[in-house]
Amino acid sequence: MREASRKFAENQHVIVIDNVLVSEDVIEKQFVCDLAKCKGGCCEEGDAGAPLEDEELQTVLDSYEKILPYLTPAAIKEIEKKGKYVYDREFGWVTPTLDNDNEICVYGYREKNGLIKCAFEQAYNDELIPWKKPISCHLFPVIAEKGKRGGYDKMNYEPREKLCKPACSLGQQLKVPVYEFLKEPLIRKYGEAFYQALVTIAEKQAEKEVIKK
Repeated sequence: MREASRKFAENQHVIVIDNVLVSEDVIEKQFVCDLAKCKGGCCEEGDAGAPLEDEELQTVLDSYEKILPYLTPAAIKEIEKKGKYVYDREFGWVTPTLDNDNEICVYGYREKNGLIKCAFEQAYNDELIPWKKPISCHLFPVIAEKGKRGGYDKMNYEPREKLCKPACSLGQQLKVPVYEFLKEPLIRKYGEAFYQALVTIAEKQAEKEVIKK
């Protein structure tokens, strides 16, 4: 689910790799999802459904029949009414939401213990489809915004203040930087070379901090 994105702070350092502006928080902050505590709340909290890239729209259509067994009757009814994706003025193409269930994504389903799971991801894990889930979901809590008119893409670290508090605490406890936690989606989005460049910058930054101390 998507919330209005924060802009880079004026005094915030930004890393430039190829055509991507990366908030320094991505290498400095620590984060590990704590599903036992957050229950996958990012699938229902927000101002709109999960953003979809243009090339993902056909993938959603192609995957739909395979994920049907994972969807709730209410979700299927909502999809039949709204469509498999909808257009939002602020965020572009997004997944539909269930208006009568705290706006949970139609592709999410809640287990008995309250944990929300993604139909796409479960079908992927069961080897029914080759696509894991929307890249916007895979990258969370990092928000990647495409540059307008050929400009620089922007990547910002934006955890939900209350919802992601356990994940921030767990990341600090385990000492896992955001970029390490998100290795798979970052490579999926920007490629191996981009990720290795980010790792190199992070390691150099860490060395400088050690020298300062």
